[in-house]
Amino acid sequence: MSLQQCRHQPPVVGSLRPHICMSSSNYSTQCIDSITTNLQHKLLVNIPRYVKIVEVGPRDGLQNEKDIVPTAVKVELIKLLVNSGLPVVEATSFVSPKWVPQLADAKDVIEEIRSVRGARFPVLIPNLKGLEAAIAAGVKEVAVFAAASESFSRANINCTINESLARYRDVASAAKERSLPELLKMGCDEISLGDTIGVGTPGSVIPMIEAVKSVVPLEKLAVHFHDTYGQALSNILISLQMGISVVDSSVSGLGGCPYAKGASGNVATEDVVYMLNGLGVKTNVDLRKLTLAGDFIRRHLGRPSESKVATALSKTAFCASKL
Repeated sequence: MSLQQCRHQPPVVGSLRPHICMSSSNYSTQCIDSITTNLQHKLLVNIPRYVKIVEVGPRDGLQNEKDIVPTAVKVELIKLLVNSGLPVVEATSFVSPKWVPQLADAKDVIEEIRSVRGARFPVLIPNLKGLEAAIAAGVKEVAVFAAASESFSRANINCTINESLARYRDVASAAKERSLPELLKMGCDEISLGDTIGVGTPGSVIPMIEAVKSVVPLEKLAVHFHDTYGQALSNILISLQMGISVVDSSVSGLGGCPYAKGASGNVATEDVVYMLNGLGVKTNVDLRKLTLAGDFIRRHLGRPSESKVATALSKTAFCASKL
């Protein structure tokens, strides 16, 4: 009986809605034919073969934790993340300890990971003073933050959009206007488009990327989604279909925006890697080793992982251990 026939509703009171349950292995061997293969190719044709994942957990994920995380724990987390194969790990931020006490040990963290090989370690800087401190600590790569909303800019970095861009003109020694092309002219190698409060949907992501790619090359763009409404993976998928190949994420779904009521953490790196694996997209990240990094930090923080994949794998391992 075909699937179409199974969905037929007979003219009687009530309705028939069968649930067809097949394992992925059975589905792949029994149902994929030339038609579905062609459809799959059509839907995935624009998705890149390789996606670079930028891990932001040690910085964006931990910066709002109320209890200070020891430097040694941060360093061990970074090492575990690098060991999983992540190519870029945002290590910390050179911000005022008054505003972000959690990252007051930025210099010490950089010193401790100086000998770690296998990944790049950009740091976030808010102004020229932060840049000077980062350079003095031996940092080779920096990131700056600019908001597209005046209210969010004031709440998050205590200045207007123009004031924030003026700071970055000092940092980059260039640019006079606030449009995205100016960020590129400043010397930015990559511009990450962030949905920090997590309200975006594929329907809003499409026009955003369409607008931005008219002034910035796709290869210069990255995306950064929070998962407040459970839309992050969908937003990432549509971004990939539009040609984006760089994705920010946070191990165990750590993070959240203190200036957006109800906003949850970043999309979990484990969930992103699992989805990309399923699409046949290369990341060079070992999912098992990545979950070990997530287990390490969640145990220290004393709460469960926000990653659905990590949670599922943990339950599977627990059940297997009882057999």
